[in-house]
Amino acid sequence: MASMEHPIFSVSTKPDRKIRKYVNGDIFVEIKPSADGLATVHDRDVLIYCISQLMASLNEGKAISKVVRFKAYDLLKATNRMTNGQAYAALKASLERLAGTRISTNILTGGREVFRTFGLIEEAEIVRETRDGRMQDVQIKLSDWVYAAIEHKEVLTLSRDYFRLRKPLERRMYEIARKHCGRQREWRISLEKLQLKCGSTSSLREFRRLVRDIVKEDQKHAHMPDYSITLNEDDMVTYHSRRTVPDLASSDEVDFVPPLKSETYDQARIVAPGWDIYLLEQEWRAWITEPPRNADTAFLGFCRKVFERRRRP
Repeated sequence: MASMEHPIFSVSTKPDRKIRKYVNGDIFVEIKPSADGLATVHDRDVLIYCISQLMASLNEGKAISKVVRFKAYDLLKATNRMTNGQAYAALKASLERLAGTRISTNILTGGREVFRTFGLIEEAEIVRETRDGRMQDVQIKLSDWVYAAIEHKEVLTLSRDYFRLRKPLERRMYEIARKHCGRQREWRISLEKLQLKCGSTSSLREFRRLVRDIVKEDQKHAHMPDYSITLNEDDMVTYHSRRTVPDLASSDEVDFVPPLKSETYDQARIVAPGWDIYLLEQEWRAWITEPPRNADTAFLGFCRKVFERRRRP
């Protein structure tokens, strides 16, 4: 979830060797590339695949570890890539960029705010190769930071069609929608703020053109998964839910958000005076995308944010 919130991966199609620092409120992220450049949005596919394997094991009650072993062919197929020699070479380059990119941040992981500096993966090893030099079995050791996020289930599901998006910016715009819009009917963000979240180094004018092209293509082909996008004359980008994100509350996971304690409603009236607390609860339950560790605390935090944001002129 943290990597969907903050621009950790490069959206450039060329090697990106620029050190970047992003600040959003009290949170900062500094990303330092290796000589091979920053890890890209497409390199992130490797992490997504590893995380999906570990989450499947967790859901089945199996033990997991930071070391993940898989067949390169399976990863390439799952992420909608070719399986030719060029694809295997690209995968090897992805592993090098993931291991070389260093991140310094105070992002909350596992409910704790701690300054850390780390790589996205600690190491990668090609365990076996075919006779023609193609990697067959790959073993990756995830960083403590990534592994802690998995252990605390700080992850979100992605549409399978995510891997059909070819433009890095399209992928990044979908990730942001999945994190912030979730199952809400719609969510708005200024173009300038969207550019910051995407980590784009283009000028605002060029970024506007790129977003407008994606919007036009989506209006024509509806190719963006889960959300449609509009951009108005005031440079406001609006994501509209296509109602295709699974509604966990109506599935087998009946305990997605448990009932709140009666005293929580009393505290909510204090932190958000004058508001209809039950209406706020409905908004919160529609907005939340993953089971909170503590529903009562999460709801009160939501009430504080809504009250502070909406009372401003």
